[in-house]
Amino acid sequence: MRYLLDTHALLWFIAEDKQLSSSGQRLILDSSSEIFISTASLWEIAIKINIGNLALNKPFEQLFPDELDFHGIEILDITVDTLVQLTTLPLHHRDPFDRLIIAQAIVEGIPIIGKDEAFDLYDVKREW
Repeated sequence: MRYLLDTHALLWFIAEDKQLSSSGQRLILDSSSEIFISTASLWEIAIKINIGNLALNKPFEQLFPDELDFHGIEILDITVDTLVQLTTLPLHHRDPFDRLIIAQAIVEGIPIIGKDEAFDLYDVKREW
């Protein structure tokens, strides 16, 4: 099964943070799962580091792609199809990064692993 991680799910997973649900962790670690992270998530992390809202235990350039490679997490690029989908999304959720992740999940037809219940207002499946 394919899954798209929300940004916080990726950060909690690589930090081994207990805020990640046990079922989310099981899905990520399941050898039959294909796990993806959006380019939007990496962009969000980079911006938050730059403005001082996020600190990582390793430099960004060391943590990524090392952790992604180690865990077999693939980067899901933002496509024109994703942006077309984005233009049609209702404004239930105002966060631009989350909106891109939602649009990608819809276009790719894959569930999101994440805690944000606002995702449930869209035509996506959310695992947590």
